[in-house]
Amino acid sequence: MDKPLADIATSNDVDQLVRAFYQQVLTDSIIGFFFTNIAVIDLEQHLPVISAFWQKQLLGKNIYHRHTFKVHQHIHRQAEMTEHHFHRWLYLFHKTIDELFAGPRATLAKNESSAIAESMLDGLQQRYTADIMAARELKGVQFFENSN
Repeated sequence: MDKPLADIATSNDVDQLVRAFYQQVLTDSIIGFFFTNIAVIDLEQHLPVISAFWQKQLLGKNIYHRHTFKVHQHIHRQAEMTEHHFHRWLYLFHKTIDELFAGPRATLAKNESSAIAESMLDGLQQRYTADIMAARELKGVQFFENSN
């Protein structure tokens, strides 16, 4: 019989989760290129940063002090991240969690990642649309209100 999975409890657990997730995502045919061709991450420098982010979310450790949205906004300007990309990211992240952990913090990790992905996607789409509209010249366009 398989041993029951433990919950996420330590920084080492978060490190294990992040490392296992990135092993999958870097070779993924749908979203891997964001990491390998667009952001061109150095895995050994990137993993501690991402681990710090998740330690803050899951363990309450105040060790992450970066602007997550700005990083993703920069990537999004180079290659649009769509709803499908975020769904794939979530699928791989949740799958990794389920393979390694079970318990309240594992559930929290899935809930937090879903909320973060939704918020990030909404923010990127809103900001991207605003940037496009601000960059366009509106020549010969009339705006009117319908009085009906």
